[in-house]
Amino acid sequence: MLEQQIKKGYKQTELGIIPEDWKVGNILDDSTLKARIGWQGLTTAEYRTHGKFYLVTGTDFKNGKINWDTCVFVDKERFDQDKHIQLKIGDVLITKDGTIGKIAYVDSLPFPATLNTGVFVIRSKNNNYLSLFLYYILTSSYFKNFLTKLVAGSTINHIYQKDFVTFSFVIPKITEQEKITRSLFDIDELIKQLDHLIVKKKNIQQGVMTELLTGKTRLKGFSEEWENCSINSLCKLFTKQTGFDYTAHIKPKLVTRYKKGVIPFIQNKDFQSKKTNFKTDYYIPENVAKKFPRILLDEKCLLISISGSVGKVGIFSNLQMAFVGGAVAVAKFINKRQLEWVMYYLLSNVGQNKLFRNVKAGSHKNLILADLREIKIPLPSEKEQFAIVSILSDLDSEMEELRKNRDKYIKLKEGMMQKLLTGEIRLK
Repeated sequence: MLEQQIKKGYKQTELGIIPEDWKVGNILDDSTLKARIGWQGLTTAEYRTHGKFYLVTGTDFKNGKINWDTCVFVDKERFDQDKHIQLKIGDVLITKDGTIGKIAYVDSLPFPATLNTGVFVIRSKNNNYLSLFLYYILTSSYFKNFLTKLVAGSTINHIYQKDFVTFSFVIPKITEQEKITRSLFDIDELIKQLDHLIVKKKNIQQGVMTELLTGKTRLKGFSEEWENCSINSLCKLFTKQTGFDYTAHIKPKLVTRYKKGVIPFIQNKDFQSKKTNFKTDYYIPENVAKKFPRILLDEKCLLISISGSVGKVGIFSNLQMAFVGGAVAVAKFINKRQLEWVMYYLLSNVGQNKLFRNVKAGSHKNLILADLREIKIPLPSEKEQFAIVSILSDLDSEMEELRKNRDKYIKLKEGMMQKLLTGEIRLK
């Protein structure tokens, strides 16, 4: 076997070929690793709904940062007992229980904070590396591969400290770390700005929807009275899959890979607004699906999630034939030109309130079909519907363009991390 050619200025290590002036570091040797030991949970007396001392858990991690708005509080006495684990700016956090491998970087501390047992905190030992550099290492595909191998075959969602400390990573000189982190931080800021624009545009759309879909504000040239119709009156069919059919006939025939003769099995996570995912978790033989024509998705129709993640609404575009899952209601309209109007109305704050008014509490949230059928939809003339839907569609298109740009920069960042964090590309 031919040995891999090593170009000048690089060396072979256990992590692959890296620059000669870089070293291989290790969590155990180059970091101070802390974790909560013996946490017994908060007593009623120690729990606070507000205060000055945060308790951070893994559920408070969001987009690599701590979401301080979701944190609970502890009293000062409990906080003072936990001095060995009080957070500092620059700490890197990783969840070790539950949803393992979530990463957060502490870039601010609005109030003093401590951790629960489900989180490791990592700090550089002797300033061997920049904290933000380690954060990017832990969000890279290299660490994700390490984590996957670590828990492969395990039925327990837990990272043991003895295993985690075996993680090794490259450490450039501090000056080069600064350049790498600055480049990645700058693209992170760009992605964050695009996320803010998407949220802002969505809020604008919600405001426009509330005004236009309720008739509170009318477009110029329209003054006719609106009708008030139940969803059911607009449909030739409004139904769902039955539990018996699923258990007896559908479930045994489901497959997890696409092959000739099968069609997508659409669950509530596979649709939203005008988007439908056809690369689904499950597929069903077409000849089986056709035995259930009422829930066969073979025409443009409306989908509403009715169990679990309730309240999602989307239009099935009929780009290809599919089949509806058990947590989804399907509404086949008499006049398909009304589909977009009803979809936007149900996605508006007013429509969502009407949907959630009918949610039945239990171990899972559920919507009852009979309740959905009676939801009233304000209905202007087709001409006014079209004018309003066109405005909302334009806003959708603008948001979609922003999402495409954001996703493009996310992919660019992934490529940059692959090359910068391995030394394949050097920054001067």
